Amino acid sequence: MSFKVQVGTPHIAIHEGQTVLVTDPDGQIAWPSDRGLYFLDTRMISAWAIYANGEPWDLLNGGAIEYFAARIFSTNRAFLTEDGPIAARTLGMTISRHVSGGMREEVIVTNNSLAPVRFNLEIAIRADFADLFEVKSNRIVRRGRIVSGWKQARQQLRLTYRNKDFCREVLVTAEPNGSPAVLANGRLSFEVALKPNEEWHGCLLYDLIDGTTHHPAPRTHVAKSHASSHAKTMKAWQDTVLKIRTSNEEFYRCYQQGISDMAALRLPIADTDHMVFVPAAGLPWFVALFGRDSLLVSLQTIMIYPEFARGALEVLGQHQATERDDYRDAEPGKILHELRYGELAHFKLIPHTPYFGTADATPLYLVALHAVWRATGDHKLIDRHLKTAEGCLDWIDKYGDRDGDGFQEYATRSTAGYENMGWKDSGDSVMYEDGTLVRGPKALCELQGYVYDAWVRMAEIYQATGNEARAAELRGKAATLFDRFNEAFWNEEMGFYAYTLDGDKKPVFSVSSNPGHLLWSGIVPADRAARVVKRLMEPDMWSGWGIRTLSAAHRSFNPYNYQTGAVWPHDNAIIAMGFRRYGFAAEAAAVARCISGSASHFQLNQLPELYAGLQREDNSFPVQYVGANVPQAWAAGAPFMLLHAMLGIEMDAPSGRIYVDPALPTWLEDITLIDIRLGARSFDIEFRRDGDKTGFKVLRGNKKSVVQRDFAQASALLKGATT
Repeated sequence: MSFKVQVGTPHIAIHEGQTVLVTDPDGQIAWPSDRGLYFLDTRMISAWAIYANGEPWDLLNGGAIEYFAARIFSTNRAFLTEDGPIAARTLGMTISRHVSGGMREEVIVTNNSLAPVRFNLEIAIRADFADLFEVKSNRIVRRGRIVSGWKQARQQLRLTYRNKDFCREVLVTAEPNGSPAVLANGRLSFEVALKPNEEWHGCLLYDLIDGTTHHPAPRTHVAKSHASSHAKTMKAWQDTVLKIRTSNEEFYRCYQQGISDMAALRLPIADTDHMVFVPAAGLPWFVALFGRDSLLVSLQTIMIYPEFARGALEVLGQHQATERDDYRDAEPGKILHELRYGELAHFKLIPHTPYFGTADATPLYLVALHAVWRATGDHKLIDRHLKTAEGCLDWIDKYGDRDGDGFQEYATRSTAGYENMGWKDSGDSVMYEDGTLVRGPKALCELQGYVYDAWVRMAEIYQATGNEARAAELRGKAATLFDRFNEAFWNEEMGFYAYTLDGDKKPVFSVSSNPGHLLWSGIVPADRAARVVKRLMEPDMWSGWGIRTLSAAHRSFNPYNYQTGAVWPHDNAIIAMGFRRYGFAAEAAAVARCISGSASHFQLNQLPELYAGLQREDNSFPVQYVGANVPQAWAAGAPFMLLHAMLGIEMDAPSGRIYVDPALPTWLEDITLIDIRLGARSFDIEFRRDGDKTGFKVLRGNKKSVVQRDFAQASALLKGATT
């Protein structure tokens, strides 16, 4: 591919855990900007610049060498010294950084001239300790006080922010290999004296303190960061996940980049096994715990790495709401939307402590619990989380259905709450056919599907645990919802479902991608599925780069807007899974082809959070959405779910079976799964297209445990007698 699309303005972003560094391409942090070193939602370093006798350096190249490490190469401009002029491009400078807890920063200056040189290398560092939310909105308010102190003997700069009981600190320790640093005019200054071909080495260690806990900088040299304990843990994780072989290089690269992005977005969970993580939502703004995001990613990765789901269930269950709190949109049994740790959250100036403004995370928790149980066969998992699940079921009945009409509705009670609480949560994402916004309680179509799916799945769990009465009750509720939903939301003339019911229970028939989620949830009757699939593949929805969030024929359509016309990879993957669930393998593969093809146009074959919903033309390429997060967990997980759909895989660890129904398209004629796990066992399975059929061969593992079964039939069996 001769042209690669870069998402957003040029920058370098690296991170590990809750530590995120975003710089300009030359490694500097310009002020004012949204760049900086962030930790626990606070910008710890807001400006960073480096000079030679007051002169800036010129960038040669720079970038991330790992998701947690970066390297930048620069050279000097011509400048004067006491000993005479130094010609341009005679000095080379390398800046290497490694984040893990704190940050390690190494600077190497090389004298490539024929004469000795002597000058001052100066590094200017400032910290505003701004809350991440205020940086994003460009409305920074200083509430506390910043003080700084320099200890010459320790070569240590301490930057401290304190507002009552909220405190953040940065300790910057200099480790030069020559004369010690001095602090003058707000800059750390090092005297550099080099003979021809000599190098000067310096190191700054940035220890971060969140009030009580000290998070030290890595002590390992950046060149050896690949051998750090964190890197070894990452390698162990990559060795554990499902691996693939295929002759299709495009899909292979898309898949592998998804694996790398997921590794980058792992957040470790305290007091659990070192391989249990929960995925952060995305870089740079969403390195935090999210309910909906973590659960959808858990479902995307269920056959790739089921421990993501374990982690999500564990940590989200710990934060399940126990009381009503209107400011946080919390009600007993509800699963959180977002948890933050910055100053605004600390003083409850924002409701993210955590905030519960999501209507879909609670039913999705139940869907994920069932999926990980089916993938692992771990009955202890059910025992551990059944109380949380009961709370979710109670919330669905008592609070999700606000008016008792049998449908799920949402509306914020908070003065700082979100207008929209589905996955399309921007303020302008739900509109009538004429473009005016729907206000007040909304009953989104996909919420009904998620609850239907949750009830069906939980019925199977109760059946397996011997609670026949509870299983029958939930199946009955699901059957009633199935009938009532299809009566209230279906438009026979359009052959499509309403986007939502408004506050007056009137259907809103704006054509959007949301009904595609209904296919995934299984709430669509078989005789209507073909019409839904056909409508989603019409030219106003099908861009050629994927299915748009909103019809191009709608008055509110904007291909460059967040959720009113753009294409989201995760949305498309869910829809493709729904297509396959109803037997539309060719359409599912077409979606997979477009998402995989789009990835090939982006740098590193890295799917962004979203991209523009422009129509594909000959010799065109997908156009970026400037504010998209990269990497982003939903997007990274999209190729996994697309692969899952094309292979028609159903995990059934409780019965010791992997059911497959492969339907590889002509563009993906072969794929081998390596280390696909079913409980404690693992398998290698080769899939290969032969004519119009796709066969499979078990290369490793018990061949009798891998069984061909129609994917649509498997879904029907799960639904049982509900329809």
